[in-house]
Amino acid sequence: MEPSDIIPGTLYLVATPIGNLRDITLRAIEILKTVDLIAAEDTRTSRILLDYHRIQTPVISYHDHNKERITPRLISRLLDQQSVALISDAGTPGISDPAFYAVREAVAHQIRVEAIPGSTAMISAVILSGLPTDRFVFEGFLPAQKGRQKRLKELAEDPRTLVFYESPHRLERTLNDLYRVLGDRPIAVARELTKKFEQVVRTTLAEVDQQGVTWPIKGEFVLVIGGLTRKLKRTEES
Repeated sequence: MEPSDIIPGTLYLVATPIGNLRDITLRAIEILKTVDLIAAEDTRTSRILLDYHRIQTPVISYHDHNKERITPRLISRLLDQQSVALISDAGTPGISDPAFYAVREAVAHQIRVEAIPGSTAMISAVILSGLPTDRFVFEGFLPAQKGRQKRLKELAEDPRTLVFYESPHRLERTLNDLYRVLGDRPIAVARELTKKFEQVVRTTLAEVDQQGVTWPIKGEFVLVIGGLTRKLKRTEES
């Protein structure tokens, strides 16, 4: 990609690695090197990636706690025909992070937005799970308090494979809640995807309930759970 391929006044949503720093496309690297500004969810995390690929573009912080203050600045730069790349801590921006807010404002101002595809933990976990991939639903993070049980009860009747993100400090509670509301289901727990200590535990919610968590509670987790099959429904009804 040549510098001239960057379109002035464009917001680029650039997917970054979910662990292995080499899991980034050539196009993504060139865009990050060429845009006028990079907006990063965590500048310290992103600096490791940028330094690894010798990217020296100016970086500003853009996260949930400052998005309302920073977004107007980004929009102003874009309207002045500067190009901006938005990246998250890991994976594809716009999935369980504040990129949606920036995209919505850019669209409202008729600013061009382009997505540069790449890694996402959700898809990696789904294809590694061994569970049906023809139909699945991504739920992101469950509500921490209000609406949590209601959401799980709504999903209990869903025949599609269910996919959640979860943090280490809420993992055990979430697994308990899933078993209590969904009953026994097959589950794949994926952690540290693409990293040195990548692990995918394929088990059932009942086994986890009986034996507890038998793997390290470190890193970010993706939970992939079987949907309500006809067999499971008959078992529950009986």
